Amino acid sequence: MNDIKHIIAVASGKGGVGKSTTAVNLALALQAQGATVGLLDADVYGPSQQVMLGVADGVRPQQQGEQYLLPIEAHGLKTMSMGYLVTDRTPMVWRGPMAGGALTQMLEQTLWGELDYLVIDMPPGTGDIQLTLSQKANVSGAVIITTPQDIALLDAQKGIEMFRKVDVPILGIIENMAVHVCTQCGHQEHIFGEHGGERIARDYGVPLLASLPLALSIREQSDAGNPTVIAEPESAVTALYLEAAAAVQAALADKGDDAVRHFPEIKISDD
Repeated sequence: MNDIKHIIAVASGKGGVGKSTTAVNLALALQAQGATVGLLDADVYGPSQQVMLGVADGVRPQQQGEQYLLPIEAHGLKTMSMGYLVTDRTPMVWRGPMAGGALTQMLEQTLWGELDYLVIDMPPGTGDIQLTLSQKANVSGAVIITTPQDIALLDAQKGIEMFRKVDVPILGIIENMAVHVCTQCGHQEHIFGEHGGERIARDYGVPLLASLPLALSIREQSDAGNPTVIAEPESAVTALYLEAAAAVQAALADKGDDAVRHFPEIKISDD
C-alpha cells in the first residue's frame, strides 16, 4: 500500500449508471497515458470486472506467503476482485461488517507493487464499503458517475455529500448515457434527460470530466472483456475517456499523500 501514489474511488449513488464500465475504461485511459495502474473491484456483492476484463472463469490469484495475494494482470492492469475468489454462482450473503472485512483484505493483502493510481470500482450507495474505504485508505479523490436522469442525479448528490463528510475531495462528474445517436440515421435523442451532469457539476463547483453517449459498442465491448479504450483506441468515445483521465491526473498532480490511513486508537473507560 505504501507504494501506491493515488487512490481514486469511482462511485455512484445508485446502480445501473455505468459505474463499472467507466471505472475500467478510466483505468485503461490512465494507463494509456503512461501511468502504472491497478484496479480493485470493491463491489463485493456484485463483482463485474472479471467479465469486463476478459479474465477466464476459474482463474484464481496466486498466494505469496500465508496472507498475501498477487494481483491478476489483465490488459496491463493489476487487478483484484471478489469475482476471482468465488464462482459466478456464489452469492455473497454477508452482513455489512463482513463485506467491509473482505474489502480490507483485498485492499491491504494484495501485493500491488508500485502504482501511480489504484482505481477502485465502488459498489453503489453510501454504506459500509464506502465508510470502510474512507477509514482504511487515504483516498486522493472520488469520481462520481451519473446519468442525466433526475432520479440518478438525486442519488449522485448523496454520493457527493457522503464523500465530503469523510473528507474525500470530488475530482469531478462523469455523465453516462447522455445522448443516443441512431446508428441508422444519425438522429440524436436525449433519452434520460439533458445537461443533468453539467447541472450537478455546476451546483457543487466541480468539473464535468466527460459526457459519454449511450452507445451499443460500449456495452458490447465490456461484455466481451475488451473495453472500449482497448477495443477502439482511436474512437471518439475513447477520446472522451482519455480527456477524463487527463483531467483526473491534472487534479491529482500536486498530491503526494501516502496511501494508508491508520485507524485512530480507541480507548474505553468506565466513566
